[in-house]
Amino acid sequence: MATSLSHQVADGLVRGALHGFDTPDRLAALPGDAPLRDTLALDSLDFLTFVERLSAAVDLRIEESDYSRLTTIASCVEFLTTA
Repeated sequence: MATSLSHQVADGLVRGALHGFDTPDRLAALPGDAPLRDTLALDSLDFLTFVERLSAAVDLRIEESDYSRLTTIASCVEFLTTA
C-alpha cells in the first residue's frame, strides 16, 4: 500500500469488501464493533473471500497471521490505517 488511508476511506473499503454478505443497507448500518463472522454468518470460505477482496482493494498482501486483526469493521479499519 503506497499511501496511508483515512479512517473514512478504510471503512468504505471494508464495507465494500463485505458486499454480497448482507444487504447494502444492513452493511452500511453495521456497527463498527460488531463481530463480522458471527454477525454476517461468514464461514471460512466467506471470510477468505472477504480478505482477498480487501487485499485487492488496498493492494496489500494480508498474511494469515493478520486474520485475527480482522474481526470487526473497526479492527479492519485500524489494520488498514496502520499497515
